[in-house]
This record gives sequence, structure tokens and C-alpha cells, in this order.
Amino acid sequence: MSTELIERLEEWKRRFEPPRAGELERLLKAIAKEEFGDAQDLIRLHETLLFLRAYPLSEPVAQLADEILFDFENRLPADIDPFEEPEVSGIAGTSLTAVFSYEVACRLAELEPRNVEIAWDRYGEQDRLGPVVRKLLPMFNEDWPVEAHVPFGQWMAAAHPGGQSDLAWLLSRVDGADAYDSMQIPLTWRVGASRYSRSRLRLPKRKLYLHREPLLRRADVSLEKELTSAPLPVKRLDGKQARRILDAIVATSAMRYRELYGFSHPDEAGVYHAAAGRGVDIYFFGVPREWRLPLRAYHGAMFFKNGVPAGYVELLSFFERAEVGFNLYYTFREGESAWLYARLLRLFHQELGVTCFSVDPYQIGHENAEAVDSGAFWFYRKLGFRPTSPDVARLLAREESRMRTTPGYRSSKRTLEKLADGYLLYELPGTATGDWDSFRIRRLAQRLQTGGAAERRVIEQIARAKRRGPEARYLRRMQRDRRLRERLLQWGTD
Repeated sequence: MSTELIERLEEWKRRFEPPRAGELERLLKAIAKEEFGDAQDLIRLHETLLFLRAYPLSEPVAQLADEILFDFENRLPADIDPFEEPEVSGIAGTSLTAVFSYEVACRLAELEPRNVEIAWDRYGEQDRLGPVVRKLLPMFNEDWPVEAHVPFGQWMAAAHPGGQSDLAWLLSRVDGADAYDSMQIPLTWRVGASRYSRSRLRLPKRKLYLHREPLLRRADVSLEKELTSAPLPVKRLDGKQARRILDAIVATSAMRYRELYGFSHPDEAGVYHAAAGRGVDIYFFGVPREWRLPLRAYHGAMFFKNGVPAGYVELLSFFERAEVGFNLYYTFREGESAWLYARLLRLFHQELGVTCFSVDPYQIGHENAEAVDSGAFWFYRKLGFRPTSPDVARLLAREESRMRTTPGYRSSKRTLEKLADGYLLYELPGTATGDWDSFRIRRLAQRLQTGGAAERRVIEQIARAKRRGPEARYLRRMQRDRRLRERLLQWGTD
């Protein structure tokens, strides 16, 4: 009976029939009273509820989904190991263990001091602690250099008898990120009923966007039309708002075993909100001066659907070219992914002036089985992206010809792997076509690293531009310097 209820609920991810909303509401009420003993059934239930909460048919549907999700920790079995998988981690009532960077460990220890602790039982390389702890506890040198099995946890507990956790004590005394990161310490996060769990994390929304008609499909989306549509409304957040959003973002990523460079090093003074429409809010920011890359401008963003974290994007921009890393969380991949992606590109075109978007081979399947299995290449191709590799272009022409002449034809896994052997580009109308096809930022950086006087002058010119305000301003300034663009484009091209 339980599995049948879940299957009936999953059907509503594709049904948007307002007159029958009462049927879904009755189903949710029945599910609320049902017990589910199987871990996989519970996972399916959780992810379906979260999808329906992000894409609700009615206000009562959203409310009923939240009522079940907010009580989800009371539904879990004794064995919660299946809930630690990266695709589903972060469900209320579970736990997860991972090695986090110093910056993320500090944020988690501050946000969840009672729930995040060193995972001594999963720390197989405790000897990494020795060189650091011996500097913090002089008497520790009586033990560590000569004993075979040193009880590091016992030494730390003895050093903070006042009740401070081992992690908090270590973070308050360790000499910065390098020392902490060298220890590769696994942390366990007991999610419990945390407000940052995937079951519970919501950003406030004054009004939900209700889906009373079928979701927008990829075929419904014109990237060119979206990129030339009206600007998205954007506002800068004040300090308190920015900190709250950044805390939610770093916790959301850590809950999924993920860290993003910009999420670990955000520019707190420059956090912006963009209202993308259809219940989607985008929060984006750069990195402060001390964490900026030598050449490219960096921006990170997370987007929320009706207050639910739905995915993130990372942008690395140089002149008018932007490398885009887009990730929609597993739960929402049946949602409006093409429209979401188009709105994100619209935002960055608007705010940064970029007109050429690049997708690297990993995103479409190079050494990435998940991207191959999901057909990521065709997601971008059908939005209008083109391959820069002549070999891939020839293979693509063959595949598209077969699709036109053979109904139902699908590219094989091996073919998808070959199609991922190169970059994809999308250029807005009016952008020079082909300029960036063979450009590689690594090639340019290596030329600047080993070059002579001309290269050193360029490095200093870029460094000065990077120091003058936010990275969006740096990009705009670089985009106006056509001579510098031509020189660096040449240096970074085959």
C-alpha cells in the first residue's frame, strides 16, 4: 500500500489540473497518516514531496507537503545509512560525514555548534593531527613522538574541560586554513531537526507561485528571446540579509557534500537578489579582493524555487566570454531546467555584459558518467549551443541527420561520450563568432607566467583593474579595451 501511494503521488509531478487539486490534497492527507518502513520508499516520498513543495498546484498542497517534511525525522528507520548518499543527503533526522575546508568548518561550527563534531570513529589518518596539535599543546610532545596509538580526542577533551567541543577548540586555536586543511578532518553533522536540513530549509516568500498549467519544457524556451528580454529586477542586500542568505547557501551546499569556491569565500559586501519570475529567486555575489583569481572574474549564485534551494551556478568571466557551471539538484530535474538556465544567463548578461557563454567538456559528459546518462549534451545543443571542435561538429551533423530521418533515434552512450570531447559555445547575435573557439585560459596564464616585459606589464595592468571596485566593474572596463582583448585572445589561442 505504501509503495502504491508513493507512485500515485509521483504522478502529480507531471499533472497540473487545478480543478482536481482536491484529489492531490486528499492523497497528501492519506500519506501523512501512513507509515513507511522501507528506506527507499521514504527517500522517494521525501524527494517527491520536496518537488511538489517547490512546484505546488495550490497553497494547501504546499502546506500539506511541508507538514509531512517538517516531521520527517520521526518517520525514519533505525538504520539511516542509506540516507547518506550524496543524491539524498541532508534529510531531517539523518547525519552525514565529510571533510570540509577550514572556511566551511568554521561556518558550520558557528551555525550548528551542537550538531557538528569531529568524526573520530571515521578518522583513519589521525596522525595528520600530530604536527598541528604539538604546537597547540606543549605537553602533547611527551606522547605523540614516541607512542604508537595516541588518543588525540582524549588530549583535546582534557584541553577544554569547560564543555567546548573538540572542533570548536581546534578551530579557535589552529593557525589558519592551511594548517586545518592539512589535517583532513572528517566532520559528522547530525542533521536532526535542523532548520538547514533539506526537509526544512525555506526562504520566506510572501506569495507562492502556483503551477496551474504544465511546466515549461525545453522546447518552450528560446535562449535568444530570454537573453534579449526585459532586465531582471536586482537589488543589493544589506549586511544582515546578506549574512542570512550566505549562511543558508553554505549550509545547503555542505548538506550535499559540496563546496563552491565563491560560497566559501563570498564578498559579503556585494550580495545581490534577482527576481527571475515564476517563484524563482537568485542570490549572486563575487569574491573579495584577497580571493580573486588573477585573470577571470568569479561569481557564484544559488537559486531558490518558492523558497526551496533548487541549484547553483558558477561563472568565470573574461572580457565578454563566461564559462558557466550549472547544477540543478537531483530532486528538481523534472522541473523547468531550461527556463531556469536561460534566466540565469539573462541575469549575467545583464549584470556583467558577457555575450559568449561556454560550457566545458565535464559538464556535458567528459569523465562524467552522470552527465552522459542524463544526455546533458543535448540539453545545451537544443538551446542553441554549438561545439568548437571540428571533429565533434562533424559527429553532431551525423547524429542530427539520423534524428531527422529516423524517428525515435537516440545517440548511444559511446556517441555521447565522443560528443563531450570539446567545449560548447553560445554567442548572442552581434557577438563575433569563433573568436573564443580555441582560446584556453590556462594557456594564457602560462604565457603570462613565463613571459617577458610585455607580459609583466599586462599582469600589472590587470591587477590594477582588479583592485578598483567589484569584479563586475573590472569586466566592464576590460570589455572596453579592444587592444588588450585582441592581445590576450591571441596569447591564449592555438
